[in-house]
Amino acid sequence: MLTRRTFLASTLATPCLTAPAAADPLKLRELYQTKGRGLSELAQQSAGQRLEVEGFMAPPLKAESRFFVLTKMPMAVCPFCETEAEWPNDIIAVYAKRVVEVRPFNVKIVTSGVLELGAYTDPDTGFVSMMRLVDATYG
Repeated sequence: MLTRRTFLASTLATPCLTAPAAADPLKLRELYQTKGRGLSELAQQSAGQRLEVEGFMAPPLKAESRFFVLTKMPMAVCPFCETEAEWPNDIIAVYAKRVVEVRPFNVKIVTSGVLELGAYTDPDTGFVSMMRLVDATYG
């Protein structure tokens, strides 16, 4: 027998049963080719899209920056690169919406931002990136 109470309970539970599960954040290795230094097919297809990527915040290059590097492994110093040819395949530059609130270098975070590809030199730091998340948030 359908009562008002069972109708309401089933109606409220339905969205929970049919809502798709949230995708797990990407790992940095998924954005790079398994061999060589190129970008993965996933990275190339995801250019311009908002992605969630997990990793560790390397210490920012300067105080009150809106930029940091997300790394695969905890790093006590920032892996600064001089040219795109030397761009490592286990980091991504992150340009945050606000001044970066530094997190401990050994605590994993999830960063969400729009993926941009191609060489870019940060005008303030001179940091050269081949891949970055822009308009990013993290936590």
